[in-house]
Amino acid sequence: MSAALVVGASGGIGSAIVAGLLARDAHEVVVAACREPAASEALTKLANAHPQRLLTLALDVTDPASLADAAARLAGRVNTLTMIINCAGVLQAGALQPERRLSEVDAAALVESFRVNALGALLVAQAFAPLLDREARSVLANLSARVGSIGDNRLGGWYAYRASKAAQNMFTRNLAIELARRHRGLICVALHPGTVDTGLSRPFQARVPPERLFTPARAARQLLGVIDALGPGDNGGFFAWDGSPVPW
Repeated sequence: MSAALVVGASGGIGSAIVAGLLARDAHEVVVAACREPAASEALTKLANAHPQRLLTLALDVTDPASLADAAARLAGRVNTLTMIINCAGVLQAGALQPERRLSEVDAAALVESFRVNALGALLVAQAFAPLLDREARSVLANLSARVGSIGDNRLGGWYAYRASKAAQNMFTRNLAIELARRHRGLICVALHPGTVDTGLSRPFQARVPPERLFTPARAARQLLGVIDALGPGDNGGFFAWDGSPVPW
């Protein structure tokens, strides 16, 4: 039974990607994974609408034991994964706020950003990559952000988020090199979804032109479209919502 896994599925983009995958017939099962699936209204509605195709999975991306347990449970339900999309991420939470200047950097908040955005992505791959199909075309995509691009950084600030996403990007590039040795059809990429109207970006939307502020549903369609168009030569790439390359 082939399956697609979406991690961070309770968020605005994650739940929209789950809905987008369920609207297709490319996967027999869509797996929606997050910390508390039952607490997500969006996932509950999707589960009621697609009881035979949607499987929910509880996990914590910062806890290796939780991820190992979730992967073992999933291995008992599906034969292979042909898609893993990691949407888990944090920009602000409690003391963790985007910094405008060096004096605002908080060590504990910085560590938390790295735990979720960078280490979380790596641990997700560690747990679930063994379930990827070793022969067929498969995709491992991490939702990154253009602000994590070192080459594109012209404004500074946002130390924790920029650096944690840059670290995530390096992990993605490493995974693209290593995993392709065992999974011949694997395409491992970082994706920039653009500015999406979710709780994560809402405090920072004031200067975003209306035509560049995407609904979660539109962002999901665009990201899935980029994934559809990926070829073997795109392994290890970093792409924006419109398919254009983003500098590392």
